[in-house]
Amino acid sequence: MYVADSRGTPAPAVTPEPPAVAPGTSPGRRAALAPTVLALGTVSLITDVSSEMVTAVLPLYLVAGLGLSPLGFGLLDGLYNGISALVRLTGGHLGDRFGRHKALAGLGYGLSAACKPLLLLAHTLPAIGAVLALDRTGKGLRTAPRDALISLASTPQDRGRAFGVHRAMDTAGALIGPLLAFLILRGAADGYDAVFTVSACVAALGVLVLVLFVPGRRTAPSAAAEPVSLRAALGLLGLRDLRRTALCALLLGLCTVSDAFVFLLLQRATGIADRWFALLPLGTAAAFFLLALPLGRLADRIGRWRVFLGGHLALLAAYGLLLAGGRHLALPYAVLLLHGGFYAATDGVLMAAAAGAVPEEHRGGGLALVQTGQALARFAASLGFGAAWTVWGARPALATAAVLLAVVVALCLRLRPADGEDAEDAASGAGT
Repeated sequence: MYVADSRGTPAPAVTPEPPAVAPGTSPGRRAALAPTVLALGTVSLITDVSSEMVTAVLPLYLVAGLGLSPLGFGLLDGLYNGISALVRLTGGHLGDRFGRHKALAGLGYGLSAACKPLLLLAHTLPAIGAVLALDRTGKGLRTAPRDALISLASTPQDRGRAFGVHRAMDTAGALIGPLLAFLILRGAADGYDAVFTVSACVAALGVLVLVLFVPGRRTAPSAAAEPVSLRAALGLLGLRDLRRTALCALLLGLCTVSDAFVFLLLQRATGIADRWFALLPLGTAAAFFLLALPLGRLADRIGRWRVFLGGHLALLAAYGLLLAGGRHLALPYAVLLLHGGFYAATDGVLMAAAAGAVPEEHRGGGLALVQTGQALARFAASLGFGAAWTVWGARPALATAAVLLAVVVALCLRLRPADGEDAEDAASGAGT
């Protein structure tokens, strides 16, 4: 782990961190990543172990354990993500306004960690919903400030790689979390409570690592920059590339079936036993982990929007395989590979693309606008898919989602903003 000193004098303005390159490194070789990226990746790795332990068992716990209907689960799953969406604007705006992205991220991580022990006390649906809402509030507060820290610490030409490394480290935690939950469920007498207890301890460790090892830097806009305000943050949608980025993310989010539904559909299509259900997120996470860095580098080379839309084509292929069904042994592996490839090609790549369209002093708020639109769209998609499953059945609901996704991908091919330095130059000009 890279140990970063967070006690230095705050810098008056943010510039990409100088990478730590060993003496004698040839100029043609890629520079090492900024310390902030590596430190935040470590925090995300630990935190995701905690979060994914809960996420891995939650669908089965609610649907099989509490007898929740698909519509009820869709409502709760949508709430789980919708609350986060509504708070992201607040986190991004406050991080920009006070120049303290680390403090906002730390508050968000701390709130999520505090919620984990509460799952031990919540045994009714309203109580579980309230705890999940608080947990997602923490996630919403931290996401935009954390991504702002990554983008500000990276050079524009390496931003896809930086987000790829961070997402790969984050997903390493997503690999460990479901596996740990699986082992606890098999070995503990009271499996669900044991999962929630271990998750709380791991979450607290993640907060400690953030406090000790992530550099704390206060950012301040230049004298010529527009003052940071909520109106100015919303006014960023006047930037053509950011507006198109947000619109494409929103439209595609409306056609995205939530992870939990994908895993439930895969279980039904293949007949996987309940005891193996917690391992399904592990397959998605493994593909995400292996592909995040290569696809981040590819996005830097050939264009971030090409990779981003290609990821949605991978998701469309996964929907097609689920619709085809059958008990072929390769089906679960193919679906999970495509599902993980979708996230590797879209999650960090979208933030890398959006960062180039936002001035530095509004970076957190600009990223939050894109994240919020996407998350609200996925909230609506979760509700809609749960309702469609309840009324029409699983296959017609998934077929409808697949058709809509294909249409929207074709539309976004025309709407997509500029890639690379053109967007960066436009954003820089808007901030002066």
